[in-house]
Amino acid sequence: MWPILCIGAFIVISITHWVHRWRNPKCNGKLPPGSMGLPLLGETLQFFAPNTSSAIPPFIKDRMKRYGPVFRTSLVGRPVVISTDPEINHFIFQQEGHLVQSWYPDTFTEIFGRQNVGSLHGFVYKYLKNLVLSLFGPESLKDKLLPQVELTAHKTLGLWASQGTVELKEATANMIFDLTAKKLISYEYDPAKSSENLRENFVAFIHGLISFPLDIPGTAYHKCLQGRKKAMKMLKDMLEERRLMPERCQEDFFDFVLIELKKEGTILTEEMALDLMFVLLFASFETTSLALTLAIKLLTDHPHVLKELTEEHETIVRNRENEDAKLTWKEYKSMTYTAQVINEVVRLANIVPGIFRKAMRDIEIKGYTIPAGWAIMVCPPAVHLNPAKYENPLEFNPGRWKGMESNGASKHFMAFGGGMRFCVGTEFTKVQMAVFLHCLVTQYRWTAVKGGNIVRTPGLSFPDGFHIRVSKKNK
Repeated sequence: MWPILCIGAFIVISITHWVHRWRNPKCNGKLPPGSMGLPLLGETLQFFAPNTSSAIPPFIKDRMKRYGPVFRTSLVGRPVVISTDPEINHFIFQQEGHLVQSWYPDTFTEIFGRQNVGSLHGFVYKYLKNLVLSLFGPESLKDKLLPQVELTAHKTLGLWASQGTVELKEATANMIFDLTAKKLISYEYDPAKSSENLRENFVAFIHGLISFPLDIPGTAYHKCLQGRKKAMKMLKDMLEERRLMPERCQEDFFDFVLIELKKEGTILTEEMALDLMFVLLFASFETTSLALTLAIKLLTDHPHVLKELTEEHETIVRNRENEDAKLTWKEYKSMTYTAQVINEVVRLANIVPGIFRKAMRDIEIKGYTIPAGWAIMVCPPAVHLNPAKYENPLEFNPGRWKGMESNGASKHFMAFGGGMRFCVGTEFTKVQMAVFLHCLVTQYRWTAVKGGNIVRTPGLSFPDGFHIRVSKKNK
């Protein structure tokens, strides 16, 4: 009897000690206030709980009230310090490569690949960044991408006008994916040649991207991993096919990759290249289609904003010698109010609920210590919806940006990241949105049919879609 009681007591004491250590992590200073939640699970379930508000997520808002702008928690098994403080966020972004480095949870690394650009640092990261800029940088945007984006928008809108109704999120995602996939890998889906649709594998991937990381058949996360696996196999097969046909020069990303892989002493590996292609395809169409869908929903709900936006674009057309001329880079750069609308849309969209870094050593800031090895999550929604900076922060008011257009990141605007990891595709995203809106408001009108409700889990989604009817304007 006594041995059993002793073993039982030992187990209880051990568990109690483990729980106590979990709730009270070691720190060579003062930890930010907060709760570590349940052992191993932490507060992951609360973080992923869906909500239908466009306000600061309840998980963040409740803890801000309880603990202040900086607090600790645990997500998917990792201790995390969450910052909603603009000054601390700015400091963290500026310390890339010194006090912090880019980091995402193991589940995200599993999804995006071990060699994805977000997990790479220093020289290798800069190298890949320059590789992307060679295709999507300013010169390519001006000379090649602008006319391609305009042509795609015209074709797409003409198709929509011939249909009864269009589910906007799905339709814009298809449009952007086709454009980006053609530019990156010269991919065009032909059902006569292949039953495998690359786009469908990305859809499966996206449905589980921001979900509870439970890899069991039937779960969204499992479907996400399966979607990635199939998409990566297709990309690998395409790259191999291109390698066997060197005489075919498409002037796309595959060509850049094959040239780089042949260079003596190159740091690029096939795994890095494939992971980069995967991330670029995902980032280009999923985030931009969400932003465009929300933009049209907000313009539908705010006719005075739509009127001012339309006037700007109709003025551009009227000022041309030939009204049917193609859009120029100068005209794009003249879209002042459009830039304000886009900034306001992405401020409210908060498509990225958190930007992660990892402390490389103990960080002392504002009286607190962030221990080495801990994750740091900068929270864009809390910054973008801060009433101290944005009056009536939930109101769609593009005019608030007048005279303060933001082309980069700031302490109070980080829709495209911050610091040295500011998104290299930012201008490409803005070009796509501005050009699409230009084609839409100058030649078409639309009416909402159904849907448009949003859910955040914590990322933005339209569970019922947003269905619209598009028709050609009478000249």
